[in-house]
Amino acid sequence: MVGNRIRMLREERKLTMHELAVRSKVSKSYISSIERGLQKNPSIRILLRIADTLHVELEDLFDSTTSRVEETILDQEWVRLLEEAVSDGLTKQEFHTFINLMQYKRKHAES
Repeated sequence: MVGNRIRMLREERKLTMHELAVRSKVSKSYISSIERGLQKNPSIRILLRIADTLHVELEDLFDSTTSRVEETILDQEWVRLLEEAVSDGLTKQEFHTFINLMQYKRKHAES
């Protein structure tokens, strides 16, 4: 059911229904009715907005396989982490230093 998939994807991204509504420009009550299965036939236009906001393809709202969704979540999580780090002032050099430090720690933890 599309409503269950939307709820699952929204919760995986730690979005409230209100946040999804604001970002997708779809009313909170309409999203609620989709998630609860009351709105059984939402328009493709609405579903495209929701899918875009959740950073998934339209088909992912209908497809119950998780491999593709998990890849998208991982990609989006990395993007958010990097954006946050950059906005906090992390430089490329600091990022490279961090990577080198983590590689060093892993190498010596195995010894």
